[in-house]
Amino acid sequence: MPAYNESAVIGNVVSSAVQDFADSPYLIDLVVVDDGSKDDTANIAKQNGAVVIQHVINIGAGGATATGLSYAQQQGFDIACTMDADGQHSSEDVVEGIDQLISQQADLLIGSRLIDDEGMSKIKILGNKGLSIITYLLFGTNTTDSQSGLRIFSRKAIEQLKWKTSGYEFCSEMLWRAKQEKLIIGEYPIKAIYTDYSKAKGQNNWNAINIVKSLIKRRITEMFE
Repeated sequence: MPAYNESAVIGNVVSSAVQDFADSPYLIDLVVVDDGSKDDTANIAKQNGAVVIQHVINIGAGGATATGLSYAQQQGFDIACTMDADGQHSSEDVVEGIDQLISQQADLLIGSRLIDDEGMSKIKILGNKGLSIITYLLFGTNTTDSQSGLRIFSRKAIEQLKWKTSGYEFCSEMLWRAKQEKLIIGEYPIKAIYTDYSKAKGQNNWNAINIVKSLIKRRITEMFE
């Protein structure tokens, strides 16, 4: 769970996830990667049952996610999951994702908000669909929600997936790297939970321009390496 200045909600998000997994057949370590927060995110996450890894400075969602997966690899986890720290995802959907990963025999499973987009604004739908189309055009990976932060990883994916971007563009780059590694990519529907808080914290469509520019730069650079 990458987190940056989420002290207002991180306690509820962590405690809810701990409870949902206690009711599941899975044994977990719930890990919060505090990405250089300036508030009390780390302490509140610890108090509510999370293992906390702290970055000294903020390096971005891609870097924080890479830290979390490195921890999963070091600990020998069979499966790893990522979810947003702002309450946008239901931990029940994470549990369902593990079930789906096993049943689909996938390596990387994307929790898609766009298979059933009820609850999403039209602007948000347009932005996410646009980035999914660009991801397909640049990298040939076809998913309905390329920007989703809820993702389930097999042991093979934990070991093999690496990416070079540290910001939100890593969501698309990860799909590219998964394709390069010949990993099996799947998706399943999840709920979109939007509160005033998560809307304020979320990415706006203007930031999509920066994401696209970064992805194009990365694609062109590697064509000549």
